[in-house]
Amino acid sequence: MHQRLHVVLKIPAYQLLYYYEGEVDTVVATTTDGRIIHFPANVLRSVVQNHGVYGMFELVFDENHKFVSISRIGD
Repeated sequence: MHQRLHVVLKIPAYQLLYYYEGEVDTVVATTTDGRIIHFPANVLRSVVQNHGVYGMFELVFDENHKFVSISRIGD
């Protein structure tokens, strides 16, 4: 069964440069229920906008804690 976690992300575009320059490969975020999670920064590629990554997102992980998907669920 997949695990679905909700996080609010506020990452300005200039901070995303650290990923694109290879300085950062992991994002650390707090879920809406207070858990701290780590996930690969490259998964943000599909949700990046000109100003960065902002809003509430659902991250889905499989039973082995491997990333499955990310989708915007609110602003």
